[in-house]
Amino acid sequence: MGKNRYFSTKSVFGQLISLLDDSMIKEAVKKHNSDRYVKRFKSQDHLFSMIFCSLVKCNSLREVAGGMLGLSGKEGTLRLNCIPKKSTLADANKNRKVDFFEEVYNLLLKKYSYVLSDSRVKDALGKEVKIVDSTTISLFKDILKCVGRKPANGKNKGGIKAHSVINADEKVPNLVWFSSAATHDHQFLEKLKCDENTVYVFDKGYNDYKAFEHFTEQKTGFVTRLKDNAKYGITEIRAISEDIHSGVLSDEIIEVDVKNGKSISKLKLRKIRFYDRENKRAFEFISNLFDFRADTIAALYKIRWQIELLFKQIKQNFPLKYFLGDNENAIKIQIYCVLIVNLLMGVIKKSLKRKWAFSNLVSFCRIHLFNYIHLTKFLNSPENDWEMDTGEDGQLSLFEDNSEVVFLNMV
Repeated sequence: MGKNRYFSTKSVFGQLISLLDDSMIKEAVKKHNSDRYVKRFKSQDHLFSMIFCSLVKCNSLREVAGGMLGLSGKEGTLRLNCIPKKSTLADANKNRKVDFFEEVYNLLLKKYSYVLSDSRVKDALGKEVKIVDSTTISLFKDILKCVGRKPANGKNKGGIKAHSVINADEKVPNLVWFSSAATHDHQFLEKLKCDENTVYVFDKGYNDYKAFEHFTEQKTGFVTRLKDNAKYGITEIRAISEDIHSGVLSDEIIEVDVKNGKSISKLKLRKIRFYDRENKRAFEFISNLFDFRADTIAALYKIRWQIELLFKQIKQNFPLKYFLGDNENAIKIQIYCVLIVNLLMGVIKKSLKRKWAFSNLVSFCRIHLFNYIHLTKFLNSPENDWEMDTGEDGQLSLFEDNSEVVFLNMV
């Protein structure tokens, strides 16, 4: 690397936080009054400290406070007013409202949605496809109730469940809701906004016939898997045309009972049985999309795997094993800051002309966090040997045999 070829007046850390506008932070502070009664360690300082924690993958308050001492004398260029002590950061994590960090994340998503989205799925279907799922994060203490048996040593561990919704075209959460790990997934369905131009995709852990009836009444589509012990009656068997993928074994209209108090109503759904040659097993899907092709519905469920990749990406690259506080508020703040850093990295990755694996991009930024390297110039340079594409993108193809049908052509 030449002496001044990739030089920048800002460090890599400064370039990343420059994606967060001052106006955005001020709006979030004003909306949630997060700087009330605060003299020194303001919301912006708190936010940048937790972003530093996520980038460096700190496992304790001491590591965050010690690491940020290296920024002494550079506060002006990094828009920092105060470098926190350990106790200051602990108090802020406990007392400052998590709503401020949630608002910053939502404003970031609103600003950069045009960068993160490619709209291929929406253009192909004419509807917006949203994927719903949850991931459980184990806690070292029984702060939020977890599931499972009580350990032999009598010390219970806690668990927090993060329910997320992502647009199939964006691959970052646009709605996050936290609950204890013991809370059943289907309770989250009532928080989803119903829209006739939206299709929700989720696994069978969210099966709730009352919610499915509500979706149908609001003309909102959904695709999920049928439970093994589900009871239903078959009212119609549909013919499978020759242009449908050969993996589709059956296409049926079924009726299920929906219990509303003492009354019971009937709900018509579509059941599709599909054989996956790659995994050598059959799947049964249910949906209220009666006008879609059977193989398109199977492909829609395949897209659901994108949210699993997102959870894996976040847990592998950011600090969600060790938390900086033993209270619910501190845990939620840390998770939201991880989501903010994940979004910032997604924006950087999308802005690059060369393909970079997400994990390599995070590692590069972590190693060179305080070096004055122009991030996009260096990452786009053909001379560096960091480049490696792991195939994290482009999960739209469903079938892997000789009669391959690409999802975008199955509408």
